[in-house]
This record gives sequence, C-alpha cells and structure tokens, in this order.
Amino acid sequence: MTERPTRMKFGIFLAPFHHSGENPTLAIDRDIELIVHLDRLGFDEAWIGEHHSAGWELIADPALIIAAVAPRTRSIMLGTGVTSLPYHHPLMVADRMVQLDHMTRGRAMLGVGPGALSSDAYMMGIEPTSQRQRMNEALAGIMALLRSPDPVNMETDWFTLRDARLQIANYTQPHLPVAVAHSFSPAGPQAAGRYGVGMLSVASFQAGGLISLPEAWGWAEEAARAAGTTVRREDWRVVIPIHIADTKQQAIDDVRNGALQWNTEYFAQTLGRPTAPGTETIESMIERGGAIIGTPADAIEAVEKIIELSDGGIGGLLGLAHEWAGSQERIFRSYDLWARHVAPHFQGAIAPVRSSQDWVAGHKGDIFGPPGAAVRKAFEDGGVSLPEGMENQFQRGRT
Repeated sequence: MTERPTRMKFGIFLAPFHHSGENPTLAIDRDIELIVHLDRLGFDEAWIGEHHSAGWELIADPALIIAAVAPRTRSIMLGTGVTSLPYHHPLMVADRMVQLDHMTRGRAMLGVGPGALSSDAYMMGIEPTSQRQRMNEALAGIMALLRSPDPVNMETDWFTLRDARLQIANYTQPHLPVAVAHSFSPAGPQAAGRYGVGMLSVASFQAGGLISLPEAWGWAEEAARAAGTTVRREDWRVVIPIHIADTKQQAIDDVRNGALQWNTEYFAQTLGRPTAPGTETIESMIERGGAIIGTPADAIEAVEKIIELSDGGIGGLLGLAHEWAGSQERIFRSYDLWARHVAPHFQGAIAPVRSSQDWVAGHKGDIFGPPGAAVRKAFEDGGVSLPEGMENQFQRGRT
C-alpha cells in the first residue's frame, strides 16, 4: 500500500541551468529572484547546486546564495543541492553549515554528493573512481561533528580531523537536515541509510530513473538496518523537470526549444554523456515520464504516478529548475499555477474547503431559512415593506 505524508513538500532543485551565451551576472540574479518568488508562493524548499566548470551550472558556492536570499525570504528552507564533499575538508563544510543554520534561524539544509561533473574533479586532480569513497569518508566526519559531543579524530589519505569540534552549537536540534544525492548507483542510498539521513533522487528524469526508485529505497532501508539507524520516506525527495500552463499545448510550446537546447548543447555536446537524452524531444520526455509538462490536472496525475512508482510514497517533489520557457513571466506563471492548484492537492488544503462548501450546499434550507424569516419579520414588525430584490437575497442564502 502506498502511503504519503500529511503534507507533501514541494520545491526546486536549482543546479542551475543557464545557456552559456548569456550574461552570468544576470543569470545569478534570476536564480535569487526565483527563490524569493517561490517563498512568496509558499513553496517548501530550494536546493542550490555547486559546480565549477562546463559553463551552464554557474553557482560555485550554494552557501553564498543561501546567505543572500535568507534575509529576503520568510519560510522557505534553503539547502545545498549538493555540496560536493570530495572538494572540501569536512570540518569546513560542517562549520559553514552550522553558521548558516544560525543565520537562517533554522532554515538551512545540507545536501551532499560525490560531485556531478568529472571536469570539476579533473581540474582539482581528483580521480573520479575515488569520489564516492571520499564522499563517504567526509560524510562520516561531518555527521560526527554534528552529532558527537566529543572531539572527533579521523585520518584518511586526503583529510585529517584532529581533536576537531564545532565552536558553535547546532541551532536546529539535534542538527540541520542532511540528505544524500542519489542517481542510479547504490552509493547514495547506502550512505543515506548508514547515517539515517534523507535522500535526493536527482536523476529521476533520466531514462529508467523513475522505475528504479523502489530499488533505491530498498538499498537505503537495507543499509539502515545494517547500521542500526532509520530512514524515513518523508525525508526522500524526487527531482524532475516541471512546467505547467493553462493548456497542455501551451506548456509544450513554451518549453519545446529550450528543452531541446538543454539536451543537445549541454548534455550531449558539452558533457558528451552516452546516456544523455541527446536530441530527445519534449514530447518523448513527457511520454516516458521524464518531465511534468501540461496543465495543473496533468501535473496532479503525474505526481500521483510518481508516488505509485515509488512503491510506498515519497516525502517531496522538487522541480529541476530550468529556463526552457525563456521568459521569466512564463516561468513564474508555471510556479504560480503549481502553488494554486497542484501543491494543495497533496498538502491537505483542498478537502476541508470542499467539505465546507458541500456541507453548506447540502443544508442551505435549514441554515438560511430561519435567518431569512427573521429579517422578513423585522421589516413587518417595523411596518416597512421588504425592499425590492431582497427576496432574491434570501433565496441565494444571504441575509
């Protein structure tokens, strides 16, 4: 049986993706404005990426974006999506994130991964085959620093923790939320299970991504049992591109060219990934479930399908932020429609409203008849005729 949280979380995974021919200063400004806009709409989370090469994903330090948007937002949670642990000493990561935990008054989250771009690791002289091992080692150090009251000592072939401790206590208790990125391999889910933290399924939009979700969660649960920890589905987020409009054809037309450009110029031509969609069209992405494109009703149906495919439920869905639609107006409109019509369906907000309407409609004779009679009698007792048209007000249930 598929379960779901009482209030499913929605947000974005902001890599970000910007065409390499555009002004990077303005691109970063747009990223900040998007997060501020999502906060106004009541979105739950924004996860911001770390990349250092390839010209499309321009944010080098997600902590800088979090620090910039925190004073301009009220409630949205702000996470690193993700911090590439092999590139950083774990004491520095833990120290920065605890500081952000304080600066955001408990709205910071730490997402971690091994590093998505081989070109980043290449520039730093890091062997790609060592990245997952380094991530696991760094995560062990970070979680010890966040959780242990005692000094931490670790020795690896690339970092040392010697009587290491954090000089600022955690603002969030017991510590800020932590999640591990998962693509296809068991490394991410196993790390999530080992340390009892959340999981970010960041490759769900790729071919085979959605159908592999149950297997990934099984890896996390198995690792948790072996480590004596627990993992919660409510801490599991699935990432997929979204764009909605008033009609499905309009939504498709909005993103057709931008999606093709993203697939060809970035994934195929720049990264040269053999498993990348390449020249895949937006129609084929929609057909295989690699993107949620359409009306709010289409989006609700697609989210329901993802929940079913997870074989037990997920805690949240993150839109893989993109600028396929070109104009900020169309992009913001998509998120507006999601906040108004899609999110409430999965957050328990619609049922009470509809129940109240149905109850009043079903009892309007009992509810509005007596007040109408009382008003009519008040006019009669005062020797005044009922004003023309007021009888219709009684009929409509208003006094």
